[in-house]
Amino acid sequence: MNDNSLRDLRQPTDGKPPKITFPCRYPIKVVGNAAEDFAAVVCQVVTRHDPHFDATDMRVVDSRNGRYQSVRLTLLATGEPQLQALFVELKATGRVHMVL
Repeated sequence: MNDNSLRDLRQPTDGKPPKITFPCRYPIKVVGNAAEDFAAVVCQVVTRHDPHFDATDMRVVDSRNGRYQSVRLTLLATGEPQLQALFVELKATGRVHMVL
C-alpha cells in the first residue's frame, strides 16, 4: 500500500466539520467548580433535555488540585436545537465553566 492512498480520518476531506446524523448517542464533558452537588445539577439539566438519560453512565473526575470537576456523560441527541438549548441551560446555572 503506498502512502498516497492513506488519509487522516480525523480531518474531513472537504474542510467542513462532519455532519451529525440525528438521533445519535452524543458524548459531552461538563466542567465546573468542584462541589458535592455539581454532578446532580448537571444531571437535572441533562434530564430535562433527554428524559431517557441514564445517570448511571456519568463519570465525575476531580481535577488534580480538587478545585474543578468534570462530568462526562452520553445523551440521546435528537437535533441541533436540543444541543444548543442544553448548552445554554448548563451555562445559565452559573456553575459550568465549559461544555465540550
